[in-house]
Amino acid sequence: MDARIDEIRKQLTAKGFKLTAQREETVKVLLENEDNHLTTEEIYMIVKNRVAEIGIATVYRTLELLKELHVIEKVNFGDGVYRFDLRRKNQAHFHHHLICTECGAVQEILEDWLLPLENRVLLEFGFTVEDHRLDFQGVCHSCKAKHTSEECKAVS
Repeated sequence: MDARIDEIRKQLTAKGFKLTAQREETVKVLLENEDNHLTTEEIYMIVKNRVAEIGIATVYRTLELLKELHVIEKVNFGDGVYRFDLRRKNQAHFHHHLICTECGAVQEILEDWLLPLENRVLLEFGFTVEDHRLDFQGVCHSCKAKHTSEECKAVS
């Protein structure tokens, strides 16, 4: 985690910002909960337990700054709630997601499946893709198994 914090500190410094104690705590919460896609309020509550004098406005501003610097992405998985997701180190593009429309589970796909499509877009349209995001919506394995189990019980 320390290496990632140092990386983020360098990104901030390169753009003329400091990694203040409040910003660092916010970054730590994001790193500790990397797979959880926390909301602003959830991040704030965790940071507030560590740094009592922090206000929600500071957390909002920190998240916006980190988003502008492409350290994090602001995502909405179709439920109307914005969450934050760290960009992975050494990945040119944001990662993809599988979103279950039944239970709301989110699974990340770290491999970049869109590079061939980006090359085609460049060749056919002369358009250089700087970033992309792909979300698949459907039913996860667990929900599908649950439905199958319920159907079997109904038939019995």
